Formats: sequence, structure tokens, C-alpha cells
Amino acid sequence: MKALHEMGVAELAQAIADGKTSSTEATQHLLARAKQHTQLGAYLAFNEDASLAQARAADARVAAGERTPLLGVPIAHKDIFVTRDFPTTAGSKMLEGYRSPFDATVVARLGQAGAVSLGKLNCDEFAMGGSNENSAYGPARNPWDRARVPGGSSGGSAVAVAARLAPAVTGTDTGGSIRQPASFCGITGIKPTYGRCSRHGMVAFASSLDQAGVMARSAADCATLLTAMAGPDIDRDSTSLDLPAEDYSRLLGKPNEGATVAQPLKGLRIGLPKEFFGDGVAADVLAPVRAALAELEKLGASLVEVSLPRTELAIPVYYIIAPAEASSNLSRYDGVKFGHRAARYDDLIDMYKKSRSEAFGPEVQRRIMIGTYVLSHGYYDAYYLKAQQIRRLIAQDFQQAFTQCDLIAGPAAPTVAWAIGEKADDPVANYLADIFTLPGSLAGLPGLSVPAGFGLGGLPVGLQLMGNHLKEAGLLQVAHAFQQATDWHTQSPTGF
Repeated sequence: MKALHEMGVAELAQAIADGKTSSTEATQHLLARAKQHTQLGAYLAFNEDASLAQARAADARVAAGERTPLLGVPIAHKDIFVTRDFPTTAGSKMLEGYRSPFDATVVARLGQAGAVSLGKLNCDEFAMGGSNENSAYGPARNPWDRARVPGGSSGGSAVAVAARLAPAVTGTDTGGSIRQPASFCGITGIKPTYGRCSRHGMVAFASSLDQAGVMARSAADCATLLTAMAGPDIDRDSTSLDLPAEDYSRLLGKPNEGATVAQPLKGLRIGLPKEFFGDGVAADVLAPVRAALAELEKLGASLVEVSLPRTELAIPVYYIIAPAEASSNLSRYDGVKFGHRAARYDDLIDMYKKSRSEAFGPEVQRRIMIGTYVLSHGYYDAYYLKAQQIRRLIAQDFQQAFTQCDLIAGPAAPTVAWAIGEKADDPVANYLADIFTLPGSLAGLPGLSVPAGFGLGGLPVGLQLMGNHLKEAGLLQVAHAFQQATDWHTQSPTGF
């Protein structure tokens, strides 16, 4: 039998169901492994007693004859989801020590499906960042090269999967925070359609963009977790889609109508936006992406050129809308009811100022200032309203493209992971790394990143696939077919 940490979700669930191991043994093994590799900065919190109690409860369900795809499987959660058994900080000193009285809907649903929580994972403060360098608790480190970033904001989540510290994890994606770190760390990550997963209990950054998702080694494992955690939650989340829950594994391994076993994707039209393959993409990223597209052609897909002409506008639009929503959402952290409160202050206003100045990091402060500015009198129409209008045009560009293709493909990021500190003094350069993920987020579309090879320095490169609204099952079907024909997703960094 494989080492427990080498097993994916399906393998581990099967081993537990067959009695070859137990949830308790798997949980103990992965906890020990996570604590062995604390230098990676993947985890922010453990509660071994709570994790083992959940594992024993899962073992009891197995002993009673219950069989579900996640029963007994240990996973971990981005520290942006509130949890009863673990502290929730959102990577910020503002929430240091905070313990929620309830679990986020995503966490609760995975627990009901039998998954065991190993702990909470590092992230950029309030999910604001693309490198995990903005965490108040230190950066997570890319296991392929510990001197490099893992991407963000779900950096700790990506590191945990890539370093085999957990078979699967939750993450969130506001502008690419699942897809970009999945690319940088050589794993699979999916952001579903906006509204597919409940935002109840997810610490808010930008409410019209934030969406929960999954990171794992394979598309099949992502489908299993997404099936358990997605679905309507309209009583607690007004942005939740009132649609029946789906089985996102239902198309895996099934050829398209009229296709063959050798060419299961026959009839599929994959659109290649010309804006995604220009001079701004590094050559060492383009080469594996084009090779991956050639593999999809071998599987029967046809490639067609499309255009997303407003791609370059996605960055300024996002960095008006997201900070505007953040400035509103983060106004609740004032030191009064919960969160950090300054030790000394003269009056109420001074308490607000000192509490927020002490507890919010530089990137959070920068975005609050930008957001407050663009929402202020005299600037709302010029900035925020105009950005929302362009956002609609970006969404229309996608709908036009989907008249010519079934899904859209391209690089998940324009470069491989950069060195920690390399872009610390240039936030705009950091923002530009999201150029290929932001448009889909602004349009509310599902997207995923799958490992597609390696660039310079042996660093992973991800292929991004985006579909129309509610087409997650189809995206996962294509990703699974690609992974059945290649082995990039099975590669692991040396030493892990």
C-alpha cells in the first residue's frame, strides 16, 4: 500500500472503507507530517484533540457500514473560513485569537460528508494578495523552491497539497486566488461559478467576487469535494444560487457524444484568446501551455482563436471594485465588539485609529484607502460606477467568445513563481500576475488550473480552463481527460 500522504482523496477513502487503514491513523500521520514541515508556513493552527475526535467519529460511521466518498478523509481549510474547533484569523493580527461560535457552511457540509479537519491554512491577510507574503504570520513557501512564493491568497492551501501535507483543501478565489497558487505549486484547483458555494462564514473581502473552491492533486478529487460543499444556502447567503446540488463527478471518464475512447473530447471546441498568448507571457510558460493544448487536440478537441478584447482592463477594474467592497466590509473591524483593540487611546476616535493602524497590514491599509477614495463624493461616478460598467462589458466579451467555443484555455499566470520579496516594493507588478484570472472572476465564471508541465528552474506551470456559467462538471471532465493522458499532476517536489 502507498504511504498515506501519497494517497489522494479517492484512494484514501477507499483504503479507509476497506479497513487497510483508519481515519484516526491517517489523521495522526498527516498531523505529524504537517508539524514536521512547519518551515513551509502552510498551517496557522492545529487542534489535535478536535481532529482526532472527528476521525474517531468517522471510523465509527465506517464500522457501522456507511460508505461515502469523503468519509474519514483528512482535509484542511483556508483560514478565511470560520470554524468552531480552530481559531480563525484570516491571516491578520486584527483577528488573532478569534474563535467563531459556528462553522462556515462549506466547513459544515464537508464535515457532514465525513471529512476530518486537520487545521487552518495560511493566507494573505483578508485574502488580499497574490503571493501569501501579506500574511501577518509570515509567508508560506513554495515546496518546489522554498525561496519562492506559492502564490496567493490561498498560498498555504496550495503548499499543503503540493507538499503532501493534506490530500485536499479548501480555498477562496476573488481574483485568481485558487487558480494562480495552483499553477505555482503544480496542483489542481477550481473556482466554481459565483454563488455555487455558500459565502456564509467566509470572512468577506470583496462580496461580489469572493467564491469558495477546492484544491487537490487531481480533477477527480476536486469534483468529490465540490460535490459535498456546493449547493444552495439562500437562508444564510443572499448571493447563493437557488439551484439543486449537483454531482460534479458525473461526467468524469465519459466521452462526449459521438466521441471515442481514444478521443473522448471529440467535438469539443476550445477557445484560445489571442490576448492570453502575447508578449506579456514568459516563454517558459507558453511552451508547456502549448504542449498541453496539443495534448487536448490529440484527445479530440479542436482549437479556435477567440478574442477577449478588454482583458487588459480587468486589472484596473478589479482594483477599483475589490478595494471599494473591502473598505466597506472591513469597516466592522473597529476594536469595539471583536478583533484587536489598542491598549492605550484617548477617546473613541483615537481607539479606532490606533486599533486599525496596529492590526491591519500595509496591503490591507492600501486597499482600504483606495476603496474609500473611489467611493467618496465626487469620485464614485468617475471610478466605481465606470468600473462596474466595464465589468459588464468584460462579461459580454466572454459571452461573445462562447458563441465560438465551449470553453476557454490559456495560461493561469504569465510567469512561474517569483522569489519571496522580489515584488514587495512594487504592488502593481504583483497585481499584474493576475491578468489571466481576473477577467473570469469579474464575469463570475467557473475556472480551474491543472498542472501542465514545468518552466525555468523546474517550477510548475498551470493550464487554465474557463467555462460558461454553471459548467463546472464539463470543465472537470476535460481536466480529468487531460490528467488521464498525462502525469503532470502526479509529480511532487523533491523531499516531499
